[in-house]
Amino acid sequence: MNNNWLKVVIAAVFEVFWVIGLKHSYNVWTWIGTAIAIYVSFYLMIVASRQLPVSTVYAVFVGLGTAGTVLAEIVLFDEPVKAVKIVLILLLLAGVVGLKLVTKSKETAEGG
Repeated sequence: MNNNWLKVVIAAVFEVFWVIGLKHSYNVWTWIGTAIAIYVSFYLMIVASRQLPVSTVYAVFVGLGTAGTVLAEIVLFDEPVKAVKIVLILLLLAGVVGLKLVTKSKETAEGG
């Protein structure tokens, strides 16, 4: 995995943090943490988009963020686990992996 895809994955992890923060922040410090997570998440996504197709970056970012948020809700906040939900997350992740596999960065496409 090259550095740009790693940035997208890290951005998606921070997306999970800020989405959870939007729901569960309760004081100035938790809101500051949420704001920092938003900044880091979007900064990394924008930087990665300079070398990767923005449409693919955004799809992977949102897909991983969605899957991560659902899993975090299940693990951290006792959201009910349903087999259908797990199957759909796996399907979403299969699509994200597929997009990553068929997408080349600008550096790779230019032979650099």
